[in-house]
Amino acid sequence: MGGDHAPAHPVDGAVAAARNLGLGVDLVGREDLIRAELARHPDASDLDVRVVDAPDVIEMLESPIKALRKKPRASIRVAAEHVAAGHAAALFSAGHTGASVVAAHGAFGMVPGVDRPALAPTVPTRRGAAVLLDAGATVECRPQHLVQFAHMGAMYARVGLGIDRPRIGLLSIGEEETKGNELTRDAHQRLKASALAFVGNVEARGIFAGEADVVVCDGFTGNVALKLSEGLVEMVEDLLGEELQSTFSSQVGYLLSRRAFRRFRKRVDYSEFGGAPLLGVAGLCIVGHGRSSVKAVRNAVVMASRMVQNGMMERLRTEMSQS
Repeated sequence: MGGDHAPAHPVDGAVAAARNLGLGVDLVGREDLIRAELARHPDASDLDVRVVDAPDVIEMLESPIKALRKKPRASIRVAAEHVAAGHAAALFSAGHTGASVVAAHGAFGMVPGVDRPALAPTVPTRRGAAVLLDAGATVECRPQHLVQFAHMGAMYARVGLGIDRPRIGLLSIGEEETKGNELTRDAHQRLKASALAFVGNVEARGIFAGEADVVVCDGFTGNVALKLSEGLVEMVEDLLGEELQSTFSSQVGYLLSRRAFRRFRKRVDYSEFGGAPLLGVAGLCIVGHGRSSVKAVRNAVVMASRMVQNGMMERLRTEMSQS
């Protein structure tokens, strides 16, 4: 029931994942609305797709803690408890991020050795991809939280990106270790003394230059950086499209360069990654963009399945027990 295009896009994306990859998916929300969407798919009854009724929805303007208390049958809470009870292996939501974090925390608890959860989206860089965390789960952080984020991000980069020894960067306003506020200066010293491959401070422009494989920061800073980058990508795409089609000669050039343009869009399109794992909670949770397309939902379900198969939760527990 979450997201700007719910329940149509979540249902369509889940059905696509079930159809193309043979995955089992449980759709949690208002049963009447979900079944109406499933009716648009003639083969839905042949797929491993089930409906779990949850009559309430957390609206975007509601306080997540208060809303979850008032609405025990809210879809995100029912879904989290459904996973915690072992009826499903992972949770995906494109709805209220705060509610998703609170519901997952309440249903799963925390991994031993982790104090705060972190959203870890994958961002494109000139060298491939990098993990940014936290992107909004924990707005106010302490230095030890950033160190925990670094360990979790390193594990995720190894599992999700196939990087044997991920380079860890600390997002700050300057590369020198004396730059930044008290939080970043203290975290810098702790990361420097850790066994991680810490490369030092990284400025915002360094994220997309690929200066680090994992970039850590507090949730407020990370969320602003992520949304700024999304807005910039959209503007560049729009301006590039306008310029390429503005004159006859550029239209000819556009026709000749469409393949390159499609490759560019694929490299910077958030829907290619599906969603961001909520690291630190003791259960697998993927949080999607509020504007998640059908493709994004499908890829998020695929991401969750791949993480289950790779034993990500077990690896995270091992990582944090050794940090």
